[in-house]
Amino acid sequence: MGELIFKQRKRNWCGLPWSFTVYSFDEERLFIKTGAFSIKEDEIRLYRILDLSLKRSFLQRIFGLGTISVDSSDKTMKCFEIKNIKNSKEVKEQLSQLVEEERQRKRISGREFMSDHDHDGYADDYDDDHYH
Repeated sequence: MGELIFKQRKRNWCGLPWSFTVYSFDEERLFIKTGAFSIKEDEIRLYRILDLSLKRSFLQRIFGLGTISVDSSDKTMKCFEIKNIKNSKEVKEQLSQLVEEERQRKRISGREFMSDHDHDGYADDYDDDHYH
């Protein structure tokens, strides 16, 4: 595992880190660790992330929190949320930048993921900009 760039606990509705969910990422992977007694750890390769979006409810804005929605081509973690984190806009931008860097490093384009979502087996002629 590389050096962690980001690590933060999921926070409750008023911004306190009273949770057994920890989000973190390095230059290649995003990690979600949940549980106190039974622990589950999920890992998503950054190049598999297709789309990121940020949601901030009124209450989240009051307490300086946000939720990042992630769509990916990962088989077990297709759509999930990084919930109630501080500095959510900055975290989303940093994660987005790392996703792009990892895709360029591995020379992966959005076209390679289209066949995962296309039911007839043919990839559509979309370019990378389709996912930004």
